[in-house]
Amino acid sequence: MDHGLCVVNTVRVDGTIQSSVVNAGVLVHPTSGDQAVGLVAVGGSAKLANLRKQRRLSVVARSGWQWATVEGDADLIGPDDPWPGIDAEALRQLLREVFTAAGGTHDDWEEYDRTMAVERRTAVLVTPVRTYGVSPE
Repeated sequence: MDHGLCVVNTVRVDGTIQSSVVNAGVLVHPTSGDQAVGLVAVGGSAKLANLRKQRRLSVVARSGWQWATVEGDADLIGPDDPWPGIDAEALRQLLREVFTAAGGTHDDWEEYDRTMAVERRTAVLVTPVRTYGVSPE
């Protein structure tokens, strides 16, 4: 269960939960060196608006009857969310790393990079604070 489709839960301004299905995977955080769950969010999305106000989120991955939840605070790294030590080139590479950690492949990385830039995509990285789930015995 280290990559693939997951459900991400964020908190709206009114305190209710907003859920999204995303591709996510596990990778090394580019500045802390810790293992993190990563996903890529479209600039201007409700997910990013929620995370800018309240960084706490959960990510749930499922495979058959097995599932795992990771809870933590999101680090947002993107064109609208600058991060110390991450320049434009490092962001380009990070977006690729998150995509491939989630199981993605691409035939034209230059096209992928252009799309990420036009859509103002942001890397969302979660260092686990709490984990739980169900796995086979």
